[in-house]
Amino acid sequence: MTVFIHVEEPSMESALDILLPRLFENREVTWKIIDHGSKQRLLRDLPSRFAGYVARLAREEIKVLVVVDRDDDDCCDLKSRLEKIAAGAGLPTKAAPDATGRFHVVNRIVIEELEAWFFGDVPALCAAYPRIPASLSRKKGFVEPDEIAGGTWERLLQVLQRAGYYGALERLPKNEVARKVVAGMEPGRNRSPSFRHFVSGLEALLSESSREQKKTSQMRRRHGLKT
Repeated sequence: MTVFIHVEEPSMESALDILLPRLFENREVTWKIIDHGSKQRLLRDLPSRFAGYVARLAREEIKVLVVVDRDDDDCCDLKSRLEKIAAGAGLPTKAAPDATGRFHVVNRIVIEELEAWFFGDVPALCAAYPRIPASLSRKKGFVEPDEIAGGTWERLLQVLQRAGYYGALERLPKNEVARKVVAGMEPGRNRSPSFRHFVSGLEALLSESSREQKKTSQMRRRHGLKT
């Protein structure tokens, strides 16, 4: 099986490059991350990408995971738009499977940005930047990672600068921070609901693939074919 993962920015690609080998550990799966460079380009490019996957499904086992930031969008509207793109290409999704319950696409929304996942694992933040206080997750405004106000990357830059990092910068060096923080992340302890939802979506794709493989093997055995 190949999982194609569509993301909107390089920092998410950097994060998943480190994270996915752990999540796919001991699985017979390959994956490819496609960075579209922006949410707008991702949404524009998905229809043609999905059409290409449909053409290949007759000869390949393909699954697709789409990961986009909510930013200031309405979460339900954004999810509906992603679902409609898949439906328009004829690809069933986890939210809207086909008549047999099968699906090829899982859409996931990061609330509100990748940096919320970092606030969800403060020990990983502290491992990457030791001067950040370990008590950060108990401080007002940081208890719920997906509800941090004021822009997630902006708040993370403020936290880092208060701790003595990146003092002269006006923008967070997203790629560098992603690589450093994700290196110490443990998926099982992350407090971000959108991160846990991302992991559950990935698990659903893998479970769906295993179910399909089992059904194919059973069918081949019934017809006396080698599996």
